Order: sequence, then C-alpha cells, then structure tokens
Amino acid sequence: MKFVPAKPPLTGETLESLTDRLAERGEPAYRAKQILGWLYKKRVTSWAEMTDQPAALRAWLDETFDLMPAELVANRQSEDVTDKLLLEMRDRSLIETVIIRVPQEGVGQDHSRKTICISTQVGCAMGCVFCASGLDGLKRDLSAGEIVAQLLQVCRREDARTPRARSELASFDNIVVMGMGEPLANYDALIRALTILNAPWGLGFGARRITISTSGLVPKILQLAEEKLGFRLAISLHGVTDEVRTKIMPVNKAYPLAELIPAVKVFAERHGRMVTLEFILIEDVNDSLDQARLLRDYAADIHAHVNLIPYNTVEGLPWKRPSLTRQERFADVLRDARVPVTLRREKGHDIAAACGQLRLQTEKDRAAAVT
Repeated sequence: MKFVPAKPPLTGETLESLTDRLAERGEPAYRAKQILGWLYKKRVTSWAEMTDQPAALRAWLDETFDLMPAELVANRQSEDVTDKLLLEMRDRSLIETVIIRVPQEGVGQDHSRKTICISTQVGCAMGCVFCASGLDGLKRDLSAGEIVAQLLQVCRREDARTPRARSELASFDNIVVMGMGEPLANYDALIRALTILNAPWGLGFGARRITISTSGLVPKILQLAEEKLGFRLAISLHGVTDEVRTKIMPVNKAYPLAELIPAVKVFAERHGRMVTLEFILIEDVNDSLDQARLLRDYAADIHAHVNLIPYNTVEGLPWKRPSLTRQERFADVLRDARVPVTLRREKGHDIAAACGQLRLQTEKDRAAAVT
C-alpha cells in the first residue's frame, strides 16, 4: 500500500538520483551536492534559503519536489524528558516519532544522550495483541522520504533547543527503527532511507548506531544479513515457546521459533555483532520463571543482549505489567547466567509514549469532531 504524492519529497532522493534529475534539465552535477547540503547540513525550511542556487532552479525545485513531507502537529513532553512528536503526512496520515533522552551526570539536559525512535508504516498489520500501533490495522507504507523526514524534523527541533545540536550534523546519538509498523515489511523504502541517513551527503549517521527491530520476518532478516551497511538488529521476541509467542504475536504462525532463531544466528555471524532480544513483560502471559529460563538459554546460544520491557499500559487492552518484584526475579535468572540484560524503566507513560497511542487518540478526536 503506497501513497503517491503530488510531488515526491526531496528527502527521498539520493545524490545519484538527484544528479540524474538535474542533468535532465542541463544542470551541472555539483548542484545536487549543494542542494542536499542545504537540506541536511543547514536544514533550510524554504527553497529561497538556497541562496547559491539560480532563481530559475529554485523555482523548478519548488515545482518538482516537496521540501518537507511531514509536518509537526503535536509535541508532548514527559516529565522524564521523553518527547513524542505527532507528524502529519500530505494525505493527512499520522505517524509518531519519539525522542528518548538519557541525561548524562554532571553535563545537564542539553548534553543528554538522545535516541530517536522512528516509524516505517502508518499503522501495522502484524496484529501483536499488546501493541496500539496495529489496533486500527495497516493504512499504508511510508516512503523513504517520509522516513527520512522524521529525523530532519527532530534535527530542526533540536537545533532550536540546544547549542549542542546546532554544532552537529545529527543532533542525536542513536536511531531505533521501532516505531509504528513492521520495518522489514517495508524493506526497500527502509533501506533507501537508512542509506540516505548514513551517506556523507545526507546526515552522515553511522550504521552501527542504527538498530532495526522486527517481529520476526525470517526471509527479510536473511536479506538484511546480506546488506553491506552493518545495521544492528533487534528481535521483538516476547515469548520463548511457540505457544506463548503465537498467543501474542500472530507472525509466529508463519515464522515459528525453529525458523526465527537460526535466521537471527545467521545475521549475528555475518555481521559479527551482538543482536538484541526485546521482551515485553506481561503479567501472567510471559513473565513466568520458565519463560525466563528459556529466554536465558536462547540469549546465551545467540550471544544476545536482552532488553526486558515492563508492559506500557494501553487504553482498551487488557494486559498488565508484572510487579517490580516479579520483574526483578525474571531478570535475575538472566543475570545469574551472566546474560547481558537491561531491565527498562518506564519512559513517557504520561504522554502515551507506547507506539501508536497518540496517533490513535488523535484520529478518534478527529472522527468525533466530524460527527
């Protein structure tokens, strides 16, 4: 499912593709690099700001490309300084991008480490029962330009917010592709977008600082293993028996653990780096010590890091998070075996930071306003 805009976004062009477009109208090749420099390094908000480009070329660019295909319509900030941005596409589709800040001791909030969580689809078709992103189904894929635009919106916001941002090409430390949608179900657009973000003429952001999260599309994991850029991989596991995982993640019917785990091992071996197993702890569903022991064994076999994430309550869903005591007991099973594990603490609950919550509420409000 794709949306065809009136004008393609400039954020979806590579140096090669833009050079070709400009060559068709007789422009020299160096113009492409200049234009992309204005976009990514100077973060212009209008064509008029590209002052070293001829007026006729700027007029053509305005007629041909959309400079920013994602407009900021809401920004909610949590008490823990997590930011959720609600962005609107040209077809009025809504997506979410989250800024997760981790303040560094003694340097202040302006120098906090920032991880940006981006979306790849409007909605989601995976049907994971604990997630708000898929409650309204999949609407469409995002284009590469729409994916890149999320990071540019963050850069613009951070430019105005902190002195650090204005002195750096990318004003954040990590990118996690863990927002709305299944990234590997929109594979071609995802890889094009990340290539643009990684390129020296783009944001020059290192591939090792980009993590792609998937619910377990085995053929695409194997395809990703063959990519030259060394992105990191995270698996939304959430269950370590087929019975439990299928109960909460329908994708497990197509790609059960017996197929998923070997594919993850192939990726880890090809890229020579640790993968991450994401595990949302849901009370009386997957938080038993038996699940912890099996998770320990899988993680040890793959040499994976485990992220334990207590369930973030979503209105309309029946699931609950385990008690702090139960969370710690689960984590201790992995710690005792010296499996690298992080027990996450809740971020952004007061701003509905779980994937899809803000979008879903906004769409309900829009529908109510029409009726």
